[in-house]
Amino acid sequence: MGRDRGHRTVSAEEKTQARQVSLRRIGRLFTPHRPALAAVTTIIVISSIIAMATPFLLRTVIDRALPQGDVTLLVWLVLGMVAVAAVTSALGVVQTWISTQVGQRVMHRLRTDVFSHLQRQSLGFFTRTRTGEVQSRITNDIGGMQSVVTSTATAVASNLTTVVATAVAMVALSWQLSLVSLLVLPPAIWLTRRVARMRREITAQRQRELADLNVTVEEGLSISGVQLAKTLGTGPALIDRFTASSARLVDLELRSELAGRWRMASMSIIFAAVPAVIYLAAGLPGAAGTLSIGTLVAFTALQGGLFRPLMGLLNVGVSLTASLALFARIFEYLDLPVDVADPAEPVRLDPARVRGHLRLEDVTFGYPGSDTAALAGITLDVPAGTSLALVGETGSGKSTLAGLISRLHDPNAGRVTVDGIDLRDLRLADLAAIVGVVSQETYLLHTTVRENLRYARPEATDTEIEDAARAAQIHDLIAGLPDGYDTMVGSRGHRFSGGEKQRLAIARTLLRDPRILVLDEATSALDTETERAVQRAFDVLAEGRTTITIAHRLSTVRDADQIAVLDHGRIVESGDHDSLLNRNGRYATLAA
Repeated sequence: MGRDRGHRTVSAEEKTQARQVSLRRIGRLFTPHRPALAAVTTIIVISSIIAMATPFLLRTVIDRALPQGDVTLLVWLVLGMVAVAAVTSALGVVQTWISTQVGQRVMHRLRTDVFSHLQRQSLGFFTRTRTGEVQSRITNDIGGMQSVVTSTATAVASNLTTVVATAVAMVALSWQLSLVSLLVLPPAIWLTRRVARMRREITAQRQRELADLNVTVEEGLSISGVQLAKTLGTGPALIDRFTASSARLVDLELRSELAGRWRMASMSIIFAAVPAVIYLAAGLPGAAGTLSIGTLVAFTALQGGLFRPLMGLLNVGVSLTASLALFARIFEYLDLPVDVADPAEPVRLDPARVRGHLRLEDVTFGYPGSDTAALAGITLDVPAGTSLALVGETGSGKSTLAGLISRLHDPNAGRVTVDGIDLRDLRLADLAAIVGVVSQETYLLHTTVRENLRYARPEATDTEIEDAARAAQIHDLIAGLPDGYDTMVGSRGHRFSGGEKQRLAIARTLLRDPRILVLDEATSALDTETERAVQRAFDVLAEGRTTITIAHRLSTVRDADQIAVLDHGRIVESGDHDSLLNRNGRYATLAA
């Protein structure tokens, strides 16, 4: 892979990126759910206020009901405590339901936004990016954000309200003891800020390590990866690589957990010491007799109850700071520019009325990062219903030209038109209905043969599917399978041979009945006899259809209406088969 698989240092750029994630942008994720969040906040405030009645009820029990033996008052106070617990529990259930629903909807939006945005990216992005990395962003990164997204807003509101209400109640009971309790805040804040910084860095490292792990799984456990490992004997090396990556994850998880545990231990000691200090303060000569036993017990109960919400509030800060690394990775994908996008004001076009007149007008195209143009000054006119063959040596630009016709790329200069309309002025969905592509690399889904074919046109009937298969000379083979069209093709179609997969791909494309058909080495994996059969089918289907054929075997293109010979991205010859042979030029050399 050309990169170090060991511990990777966090670059200054990545640290800056994590810091620069806008909290306002994160907050905008929750904007559509303001009414629900307002309802949750209201419930939290009411619940916190009701819960604050408990210490005052406890003080009354200790100071009045028990010493005076007032059973009636005691019963009412106990019932009040039970009622407070019941009401706050019921409100907690409602709060959890609403807040979880909001959080899951935000997660759903993030997942779908990232997936949709990546679907709009050009092939160049996926060429540059490891598949496992993309999967890790959608699954691991968004999954790692779940606890923050689903609980942050409610945790802040709940814990903040509880802390404020508890502090008010403590002051109401004894402002002097409240000052003593404030001693816990400075160390708590200092420890929290330190742990937050540690966890942010650890989280960024962990997500990158998870991405590496995903890449190893994708490369090592796919059908192609397993075949490669077995034939090259690299299985042990892959296992070592996976083991090392997993071990680094263990170390990162331990560091993350311990960073929180020693802080929690420190805070527990501090909070345990505060009640002792309070008892000591209450027993000092200057304070003796000024506090009732009930007040002291109620206050220490409140102070002990302050630990959970205060730590919860501080933990939210830790989690949010740590999650900035995750948000940075997700927003990085969401901010990727779309190279090939739908036009702002597309030309409305009925695919059924398209004639299929294709033109390339002085087209130039170069891949990003390359100093050499893959295509330069290409001009071609392919009338509707005619055929064009593109020939040339490997790397001459044939497949790149085919990619421009299907708008996998946009030209840097010039334009490609269908019936006089620039492809960039058409909706991508309309263009996909007009231009059908069968490439030399066939991709089949891990589902049945029928569903693989229906993927091209979900509304297609079984009869239409079988007709397309017959046209591609594959129906008899499918019908002879144990489950016929309901046979599972296996991962990436490895159940079938290369020629069978290409015929399935041909049938899938023909099922859409495109007006322009691009065959990029579509018969390269077929034996001579099958190639002839498929070619005959193409000859019939090409009637009234514009066909662009790319082939190394010149026998498949000799009957084309026009042939263009490419060399280093330029057209060096064009004409029909006989005229090009008579010129005794590049085409004649290729045909020799």
